[in-house]
Parts: sequence; C-alpha cells; structure tokens
Amino acid sequence: MQFIKPDVNINFIGKKKIAFGFSIAMIIISIVSLILHGGPKLGVDFQGGTLIQVKFLTPVKIEDIKTGMKDIGIDNTSVQQFGEEKTHEYLIRTDSSVMTNESFSTDMKKALDAETGGSAEIRRVEMVGPKVGQDLREKALFAMFYALLFITIYISGRFELKWILSGIMTAALIGAVYVFTLFKVSIPFLIVAALLVSLVLFWFLELKYAMGAIVALIHDVIITVGIFSIFDKEFTLAIIAALLTIIGYSLNDTIIVFDRIRENLRKYHKNPLEIILNRSINETLSRTILTSLTTLIVVVTLFVLGGGIIHDFAFALLIGIAVGTYSSIFVASPILLAWQSKQSKSKGKL
Repeated sequence: MQFIKPDVNINFIGKKKIAFGFSIAMIIISIVSLILHGGPKLGVDFQGGTLIQVKFLTPVKIEDIKTGMKDIGIDNTSVQQFGEEKTHEYLIRTDSSVMTNESFSTDMKKALDAETGGSAEIRRVEMVGPKVGQDLREKALFAMFYALLFITIYISGRFELKWILSGIMTAALIGAVYVFTLFKVSIPFLIVAALLVSLVLFWFLELKYAMGAIVALIHDVIITVGIFSIFDKEFTLAIIAALLTIIGYSLNDTIIVFDRIRENLRKYHKNPLEIILNRSINETLSRTILTSLTTLIVVVTLFVLGGGIIHDFAFALLIGIAVGTYSSIFVASPILLAWQSKQSKSKGKL
C-alpha cells in the first residue's frame, strides 16, 4: 500500500539544523524539569510504601479520607482522584510499608465509612518495602542500559560487519559497570557515565550506524521521561515496560531507514551522501507513516478506553511512538552525515 507517492522528494536532511535545534531544546527542557522535580516521580514500585485504591458510591471529601486513614494509625498520606470523576475512585499513598491483611482492609473500610459517611470498597492494596523498591529501581536502569548495549552489537554487526569489535566493547563496558557496582557507586550516575563512554567509543571505533541508532534511542527516552516529569506523572514498572517497548519500536523504524540507506549507497555510490540519505528516507516514508498511524490508533484507544490502570502506560507509548518516528528521520540518519563531515576533515588534515 502506497500512502505517499513513490516519487516524493522532501528535503529532510536540509532541515537537520532545525530538527537538531528542536531536539536539543526538548532535551534541555526535559533535564531542567527533572532537576526542578528532584528526578522522576517514583511510584510505590520503586520508592517503597503502600498504595491503596478505594471506590465510593457517592462523592466524598479528600480530607475525610485522610482523617479516616489517621484513625487506623496511618499518617502522611496523599490522596488523589483516580480515573473519571463520576467513578468516585481514589488512590491513597503512604511512604510507610503497612502490613496488609484481611483485618487491615476491614479496619480501613470501617474507618473510611465512619469518616466519609459513604460505603468504601477496597479495590487494591499494594505494599513494597524500601529495599525491594531500591532493587527494582536499579534493575530497571540496568535493563534499559543492557538493552541499548546489545542493540549496538546487532546494529554494528548487521550494517558494518563489526561483530567482534562491538562485542568486545560491550563486554568491556558491562565488566566495568559490574566492577564499579561492587564499590557502591550510585547506579544512576554509573549508567549515565557508561552511556557517555559508549558514545565516545562509537565515535573513535567508527561504529557510525550504532552511534546513530543509540543517539536516537537516548533522545527518545530522555524526552519521554522529561514529558512525564513535566506532567508530574509517576514512574512504575509499567512505565519501564513502556520505555523498553519504545526502544524496540524506535529501533525498528531506524533499522528500516538504515537498511535502505545501505542499499542506496551501493546503487548510487557516486551521489553525495546527503542526496542518498534523503532518497532513502523518502522511499521508506510511506511505510514509516502507515506503521506509526496504525500503532497510534491502538494506543489512543488504550489511552481513552483503557481505564486508569493502563492510562499512564498508554500515555508513555503515545509520546514514545511520536518521538521515535521523528528521531528515525531527523536524528539517526543525519548522524551518518555528521560522520562523513568528520572523515572529510580528517582527510583534509592529512
């Protein structure tokens, strides 16, 4: 199915400065938001504590819910409406890990009924200890880091036949990260440092396709996390799953474009790289847009009709698909052009 005419010739590479400027602005806004908020807003999964979902038959006051929780000895609670207003559902969060059992639910229901004058239905109680939350947080960071590293092996091997070089580099990075964890180095700082070292190695080892793909993926994750921070949304295990899904989706788009670039480099090797890149992006544009639109239809349906539990997961996918499609065109491919400029300058000095 040809959604766009085969002979379309949009000058995407010619807009690279505007695109880079937009991406840099979005990344700066995301980082500033994270700094102002003291990092991402962690949910119970990562921070530890107790999460309780309560439903009432009639509207109740949030202060009455907090008072009811105090009556059973739980202070410092935050209460917010959950889902649509007409459902009268609320999420109760506390930093303390409460021993939850049948008697706890019964006592809480009685206290809430007495304070609110309504009939409370305890729909969900989740408790995570602080140690478990820390372990989950570290494992989530490692999951994304290792996913990016193993992607570099695949990209370098498929497009540049540098399986051994990329494999050795990846093994060395994983070994270095493991050694530093033994010295109790901060995991977030360690992951950021390792990613920066990875990009430097890509540059000097001339793993240009891997660098283009990884820069695009880091771009997607930072902006998605930044938008979550701007909207003050929580990070849970479901959001980590969404981020890994975004990485896979964006990578798939990037590989399609890279594959066409590789083919066209063989066919039109006498043409300037800028023309080949533009041609490749335009030739895959129909497929890229159709894939994104059909995926977005499903995700929008989840976002609108999926209910409160899946709302943030669908929201993350909405952002990620849009940003991932953008980065495949305006971020990953122009990295190859920047690489050619670097090589031209190196030859000019010789």
